Amino acid sequence: MKKALLLGTTGVAVVLAMLAFGFVAGSPQIAKAGTAQPVQAADTRIDRAEVEGIIRDYLLKNPEVLLEVQDALEAKQKEEQRIAALGVIKDAKDQIFNSAFDGVVGNPNGKVTIVEFYDYNCGFCKRAIEDMRALTKSDPDLRFVLKEFPILGPDSQKASVVSMAFHLMMPEKYGEFHNALLGGQGRATEAAAIKIALSLGADEATLREKMKDASIPQAFSKTYDLANKLAITGTPSYVVGNEVVFGALGQDVLAEKIKAVKAAL
Repeated sequence: MKKALLLGTTGVAVVLAMLAFGFVAGSPQIAKAGTAQPVQAADTRIDRAEVEGIIRDYLLKNPEVLLEVQDALEAKQKEEQRIAALGVIKDAKDQIFNSAFDGVVGNPNGKVTIVEFYDYNCGFCKRAIEDMRALTKSDPDLRFVLKEFPILGPDSQKASVVSMAFHLMMPEKYGEFHNALLGGQGRATEAAAIKIALSLGADEATLREKMKDASIPQAFSKTYDLANKLAITGTPSYVVGNEVVFGALGQDVLAEKIKAVKAAL
């Protein structure tokens, strides 16, 4: 925030300086008798020190301007980000909502889809799993897509490899696997993920072979690229309709987003 305010201060100073020098440049000019060349009126000239003094006095008397500039900048950036996301969602619709590598819970044929980018070691994701459970339970028309986005280190990446291998083997039990690993205690690791997979009936030799599938790192690469285009840098993040929602904002907020999508159908 401090850095942002400093940037705002600089921006205000630059604008005021440009206005001040613009005033000088646009001030009346007087033509000398007998010549076509204008002469600058002496009393309109402002030197650098005077301009800086004007800017300083203005900012000291009106510090709220810095907050106004900062708010305007943030609003502009958010709107630019929203518009950019609309284009990405339109162009990458199938990859976002219908990737074969993503697990699906809730109604697989639901009219409304919400996509969650998550990491198995994200504390906010662990708390947000209750939002997913509540929403899919209360809304039989909701399709909830789980997009693996391991960004919190090697353990997360290895756990997600196991997760995707399990999904390739037993997609019908992926929801149980996801709930057990993300909702469990302790750090998600390769060993913890394999243990859960085996408890759900996976054959260990087959699972380990699936973990070597070349399509898994390719899927991760596509997800990272997609997240970058959507300006997603943290988890959980969601795509609901044509909107990207950042952070664990809670069940009520997501429910409102889902309601808005339904109203637009």
